[in-house]
Amino acid sequence: MSESEGSGAIHSWPVHRLVGALASGEINSVLLVEALLERIARYDARLHAFVNVYADEARAAAAAADVARRAGHAVGPLHGIPVAVKDIVDIEGRVTTGGSKLWAERISPVTATLVRRMLAAGMIILGKTHSVEFAMGSFGTNRHMGTPWNPWDAATHRAPGGSSSGTGVAVAARLAPWGIGTDTGGSVRIPSSWCGIVGLKTTIGRVSCEGVLPLSTTLDTPGPMARSVEDAALLYQVLSGNDPFALLRAGVRGLRLARMPAAERAGCERGVLAAYDAALELLAGLGATIVELDLPRRFAAMGALVGRIIGAEGYSFVGALTDDPSLPLDDDVRPRIAIGRGMSARDYLHALREREAVKREFAAALEGADALLTPTTATVAPPVASIDQSGTAAGFTRPVNLIDWCALALPNGRGAAGMPTSLQIACRGNDEATALRIGWAYEQAAGWQGAAPEEW
Repeated sequence: MSESEGSGAIHSWPVHRLVGALASGEINSVLLVEALLERIARYDARLHAFVNVYADEARAAAAAADVARRAGHAVGPLHGIPVAVKDIVDIEGRVTTGGSKLWAERISPVTATLVRRMLAAGMIILGKTHSVEFAMGSFGTNRHMGTPWNPWDAATHRAPGGSSSGTGVAVAARLAPWGIGTDTGGSVRIPSSWCGIVGLKTTIGRVSCEGVLPLSTTLDTPGPMARSVEDAALLYQVLSGNDPFALLRAGVRGLRLARMPAAERAGCERGVLAAYDAALELLAGLGATIVELDLPRRFAAMGALVGRIIGAEGYSFVGALTDDPSLPLDDDVRPRIAIGRGMSARDYLHALREREAVKREFAAALEGADALLTPTTATVAPPVASIDQSGTAAGFTRPVNLIDWCALALPNGRGAAGMPTSLQIACRGNDEATALRIGWAYEQAAGWQGAAPEEW
């Protein structure tokens, strides 16, 4: 850990501290934006987090925000705070590639609703961050647009996690104070896990997908990626219009938190399990009751069902492109989309009906629990050269999408090679406030908040 939230240059400060510093006049937005642009110019050629940086526009917006503050016309506490946006989110007149070289000159026809909400709060768009092509992949790799470099290992190119790879790297490396990801099967939580940050997978429909390039309209969910639970709550409030702060500091005493079944521990790295067990012990010490529950389905089977739904719906959007071998598309992505090629309407509708059955089964099985806790990923970030692209890192994340719950991923330790591990706190749909409440209590007690890669 090279910095804590209470020290260091302003690029390392969490947003909730930046808000106070802007309000008091300790700093201004121009100073903050310039500090972040300097870091992007210095490090992003190596980290490869951003597709495009809107430097001139960000400077102009920062200057305007400072003028508004001095005149007493700040539109809210986040006026002048920068944010990074995943490059599958449309901003009218800007290029949105969807992670595809094929769309390198695709001009957005609209501005996404979530971007409009951030702009209405006075936030400043720093730029667009890299994505797996068509947002279809958990490792964060991209053959044609480039794979961002996980900042926790300066010597070895490790996977950033996907598909919101660039946002994960930008936030972890202090190139942006927070950012936007999207999550269809884990694409907010996996990069948050591997990059050592906080990510909130929101309930389907909680944050508008209007203006976000679709992968699976059944499962797609935008969400915040930040460096603290409080910051994730702040951005979630802007994106959704829901206020999670009434319960944020209520603690966990009296809550019933379900431990994952022992059978699901197979395949997890030793360090991941050690961090998970320690997190549950800490939460028990804070007054939570850790409960053992029998779950009706194995996570792997649930993940496979998610894969079929994503494949069918993703193929409906981009199958004509992935089926054309002459187009410059990522050959690791093609077979994932191709899952939908031979799927009949009957099989697709059966998958949707099976999903509804699984949702009912899990609602019954978890009726007595306030949350289900698992590791976010079974391993720490692997070297890019070692990845088996036929596999997935979404073993613990996809089931949450399937049952339409929300989930918070947050750092809970260090595993192999000193890489971050992560705890997943899954709660019922529309209960983001409880996930954030549990996460905040854990974060305050565990002390991982503010940990940063030393090299950057």
